Amino acid sequence: GGGHKYVPRAILVDLEPGGGGGVRSAIGCLSFFFFPPLGGGGGAGNNWAKGHYTEGAEGGGGVLDVVRKECENCDCLGGGGGTHSLGGGTGSGMGTRGGGGVREEYPDRIMNTFSVGGGGEVSDTVVEPYNATLSGGGGGENTDETYCIDNEALWGGGGRTLKLATPTYGDLNQGGGGAMSGVTTSLRFPGQLGGGGGKLAVNMVPFPRLHFFMPGFAPLTARGSQQYRALTGGGGAQQMFDAKNMMAACDGGGGGYLTVATVFRGRMSMRGGGGQMLAIQSKNSSYFVEGGGGDVKVAVCDIPPRGLKGGGGGIGNSTAIQELFKRIWGGGGAMFRRKAFLHWYTGEGGGGVEFTEAESNMNDLVSGGGGGQDATAEEEGEMYEDGGGGGEAQGAK
Repeated sequence: GGGHKYVPRAILVDLEPGGGGGVRSAIGCLSFFFFPPLGGGGGAGNNWAKGHYTEGAEGGGGVLDVVRKECENCDCLGGGGGTHSLGGGTGSGMGTRGGGGVREEYPDRIMNTFSVGGGGEVSDTVVEPYNATLSGGGGGENTDETYCIDNEALWGGGGRTLKLATPTYGDLNQGGGGAMSGVTTSLRFPGQLGGGGGKLAVNMVPFPRLHFFMPGFAPLTARGSQQYRALTGGGGAQQMFDAKNMMAACDGGGGGYLTVATVFRGRMSMRGGGGQMLAIQSKNSSYFVEGGGGDVKVAVCDIPPRGLKGGGGGIGNSTAIQELFKRIWGGGGAMFRRKAFLHWYTGEGGGGVEFTEAESNMNDLVSGGGGGQDATAEEEGEMYEDGGGGGEAQGAK
């Protein structure tokens, strides 16, 4: 009824106390919402094992307690989602530990993550490939939908697309936040894609392990210049899936799209949005995997992004995501063969077996996601079954 309120809930966790303090000061008078504080003492030191076993184990129980309490306050729990970094110790180590705990508690609920990968241009953490690989590329078995956000793509969007000489972290967050806002529109506002992650998963995930998405957003705007940017006429959908507007540094044309979804925001008819996507699909039919469903879902939300007259978010499930996985393990494989920095992990409870399993999993993702345009849906399923993660198709419709 009209008296019902639907309230999203967020739990912010960091093993270092400084992060939570920054959020509290940024929102000022709303800081009383942050209770109890979930912060550690010494941090994870960019070490997956420390975030997963030692420091993370100490705080993990408290996090799950808070999750349970928040879920108990929900009349109808739709699902959950997480946002974490793959390059550091807390986001990768404690992120996978917490995600596994939530999955065990609520196995029948849809779980998604926004997983932010590292980039050499914005990070000097040498063990980033280890942390990202040990976290399963951000998804693994604990999530149903993984939105891959790449610092390299964010840096490129700020430096090249927006013509910013020295993009700040605020500029990078502007791009990532815009993409997150765009692809979650149907979860927060009424729309044709439905109000839950379950419908999106059915439409976007033809096989269980093929759940790594490439999000996009248009128009890309620098902070303070929103009023000067807008989607251009009939090219809004084209902008969303332009490589320069994707939040994962992958060339969609170098792989094959299994499924695609778009959410147009602002004054646009369903017919107009559907027409744009139909034109793109017809023009680029060779970039869709044969038998992969070829689904193109379109939704329209009348509420535009803040500060814009119109905008949109795109979600692509493409085999081109293999490029991201290759970059993640590119430097890590060479270090692992030399046993470089492994003592940092074994000293915190990690072992060589975990590295071997993680490397094998990453190789499976690369080979399974790298079928390109010539792969069929049946072949994609066989690839992942050989990798130990197969299963029946979820029936994309």
